Amino acid sequence: MPKNCNFIEKLREVGLRPTKQRIKICEVLYNREKTFHFTVNDLVKMISEQMSQKISLATVYNTVHAFEKKGYLKEISIDSQKTYFDTNTSAHHHFFDEDTHELIDCDGSDIDKINIRKTITGKKINSIEVLVRIASDNQNQK
Repeated sequence: MPKNCNFIEKLREVGLRPTKQRIKICEVLYNREKTFHFTVNDLVKMISEQMSQKISLATVYNTVHAFEKKGYLKEISIDSQKTYFDTNTSAHHHFFDEDTHELIDCDGSDIDKINIRKTITGKKINSIEVLVRIASDNQNQK
């Protein structure tokens, strides 16, 4: 069975027609060994380079958001203007490098247990995910 069959099935599950461009999006997202963090603009650029032709920003945006809505991708908001997506959908922590704008997985064992004292009536905590912002230490140490 060709490897694209899983991608075709995945696209149909999220309600999208499996076009050549959408299958390419799947290949870039899921044909890799490690977790992949990306912005929609990063993904558009990467796919355009691999296909040697332009891909519509709307096609990538709609595909990524359909996958996120179905639970195939995780959305990570850095601030009001920067959103990343992660192919690892499990609850986990991240470092965000403010110098390189890279999102890096942080192992749960690297962070001590977090104690939440406040509760919201009628609500339960589904997950706790920490975003640690890092930057170069450019201070002169004496």
